[in-house]
Amino acid sequence: MPSCSPDCCLLRAVEIVKIFSEDGMGKVVEIPADMTARDLCQLLVYKSHCVDDNSWALVEHHPLLGLERCLEDHELVVQVQASMNSDSRFLFRKNYAKYEFFRNPLTFFPEHMVAWCQETNRTIPPSQLLQNFLATSSCPEIQGYLYVKEVGRKSWKKVYMFLRRSGLYCSTKGTSKEPRHLQLLADLEDSNIFTVITGKKQHGAPTDYGFCIKPNKGRGELKELRMLCAEDEQGRTCWMTAFRLFKYGIVLYQNYKIPQQRKTLISHFSAPVRSVSENSLVAMDFSGRIGRVIDNPVEAQSAAMEEGHAWRKRSQRMNILGSHSPLHHSSLSSVIHIAQLWFHGRISREESHRIIHQQGQVDGLFLLRVSQSNPKAFVLTLCHHQKIKHFQILPCEEDGQVFFSLDDGATKFTDLIQLVEFYQLNRGVLPCKLKHPCTVVAL
Repeated sequence: MPSCSPDCCLLRAVEIVKIFSEDGMGKVVEIPADMTARDLCQLLVYKSHCVDDNSWALVEHHPLLGLERCLEDHELVVQVQASMNSDSRFLFRKNYAKYEFFRNPLTFFPEHMVAWCQETNRTIPPSQLLQNFLATSSCPEIQGYLYVKEVGRKSWKKVYMFLRRSGLYCSTKGTSKEPRHLQLLADLEDSNIFTVITGKKQHGAPTDYGFCIKPNKGRGELKELRMLCAEDEQGRTCWMTAFRLFKYGIVLYQNYKIPQQRKTLISHFSAPVRSVSENSLVAMDFSGRIGRVIDNPVEAQSAAMEEGHAWRKRSQRMNILGSHSPLHHSSLSSVIHIAQLWFHGRISREESHRIIHQQGQVDGLFLLRVSQSNPKAFVLTLCHHQKIKHFQILPCEEDGQVFFSLDDGATKFTDLIQLVEFYQLNRGVLPCKLKHPCTVVAL
């Protein structure tokens, strides 16, 4: 029998992986042993007819421990699966914050937590800040107080910590960083960092901003975990982002800047639809012989209102069921938004917070839902500066026609799609434009 080459054997090596969507349904996928997390996400995007915008992620989820993390794009899925427990699973989910620190580094690394900035008493230019993290010759350091769960006990202790390329250290004497006062808590090379999703309930954490350093080869027992807790979301984000940069360095930048070539298995796949974002949606004036981009926000608002009048005429013609009130469920304007990715129906305020948290907490991340206090109204849930805000969208009637408005009728829209598209172009009364729709797909 002829022997096969190593390359031939590699092509034949396949593994079975089960992926779960947000609704709890699973899909079994057969993948080659060398498939990366990015390649698998692209495969799932194609099979689920999603928008391929490089913001999808594969999440390693440990329900019994209350931990989860997004795999890095270059990680081998089969390799990660081999280190997971029987109760663990992969989730397919949006994560807009995966590479956001490359776009807005100063938001992720506040100056009071960057040791170099404190020692030199100077502001760090964004480009130099990232260069320090990516260059192996530099020695950046993150510092600050963290709560750490004491091994084998239920109590938490507040300690001054330092995160370096060589590992996470705590000071045994105040804020001293002298070598004799530093104790190594965890290394980075053989560990991964996880978000703690049930910190207060499951681990008695003092705040909601927990994270954990888990050894790769451990059995997943609590005594092997380094349970940590920050004072706020910005602090947790800083520690976790720095951990990723220290561990992977320039590889993260390559993942962000130069998407890996798709494997032969999915080289012919293409995105089924285009993504509509702040960068691809602009106000246009088509009144002349050629189109013109509208830069003036006042003129853009006027154009949106004119489009609204046209929408009203079209919706009245299309309303063949005889209902002239858009509040009636048979009306076009009251149902047209149901199929939109950003519309999540009748979910609670707490559920909207959970979805925003999971998908990255970047500026402009949003969803729309039915109001719990007013069944005729809707709520826009929006993330800005890592804080979640809610804006009520109320129906208002004018000349027998019902409109929707979130600024007490100053700006009115015939339906929610028109409202969302307007605030993707114009900030208006909102703290920022709508940029990233929270999307949940069924595999």
